[in-house]
Amino acid sequence: MTDTRAGTARSRRPAVKPGSRAYTVYEYAMLTAGALLMALSFNLFLAPHRLASGGVAGISILLRHTFGWEPAYVQWALNVPLFLLGWKLFGGSASWKTAAGTLLLPLFVYWTRDVGTPTDDPLLSSVFGGVLTGAGLGIVFRSRGTTGGLSILAKILHKYAGLSYGLSTALLDGLVIAAAGLVFAPELALYALLSLFVTSKTIDIVQLGWSASKVAFIISRETEALERAILHELDRGVTRIPAYGGYTGAERPVLMVVIGTSEVARLKEKVRHIDPSSFVWISDTHEVLGEGFRRNMD
Repeated sequence: MTDTRAGTARSRRPAVKPGSRAYTVYEYAMLTAGALLMALSFNLFLAPHRLASGGVAGISILLRHTFGWEPAYVQWALNVPLFLLGWKLFGGSASWKTAAGTLLLPLFVYWTRDVGTPTDDPLLSSVFGGVLTGAGLGIVFRSRGTTGGLSILAKILHKYAGLSYGLSTALLDGLVIAAAGLVFAPELALYALLSLFVTSKTIDIVQLGWSASKVAFIISRETEALERAILHELDRGVTRIPAYGGYTGAERPVLMVVIGTSEVARLKEKVRHIDPSSFVWISDTHEVLGEGFRRNMD
């Protein structure tokens, strides 16, 4: 039976065309939603338990508990020079989004400052604070913007050093967490570190998606028969990659196919039936874009 998901995915088109005015509105709506999630995370979980898990938000927690300064005001004050840096490096539309994020996040932090915390457990707060913060940052990054602060530096590292947003954030926020350990207590720094870890993983999930697809590589003596089975029975595209055996020097083409997780068993069954001596390895893959999968490149 043919997997009907492939036909459905092939007919899917982006609801809003990238580059259009409507798409710009969509991106700013994503930016606003992400900033609101981050503000809720700050006031629900992080600030009440002194979890300074990095960034300008973490610095504002340190300064509030040290000097009593309002976190929203601290965030606005610290974000200005970083916004100017972002304007210089990214310019144009990216900096307009950064300006919007720089204004919106502290504004939402101020508006939700009295929301209260649903738990007195710092462990729960570190986990759920990390999830909400990561989800908010991931949504903001998908809108191709930032919320100012150290996220600008994370974006710089992502663009020029090729690091993931999660890793970039972790590197930049380490000093803030270390300071939290000195100002508050080592235990709170450990909770903040846990929250940062959860944040980085959540960002990657929002950016890359769950590992819902697999990429399989097959070396077989029955290359043509396997190609036909994959194309006509699994209804998946397949690529033949020229290769040669390292020991024999004989030509050994490698078949590469991207499949959904639910199709792995069917693929292995086909390979086992056609050539039980095949060499197969299957790996996780993320953000599969193109025919038969997700068509939207943004």
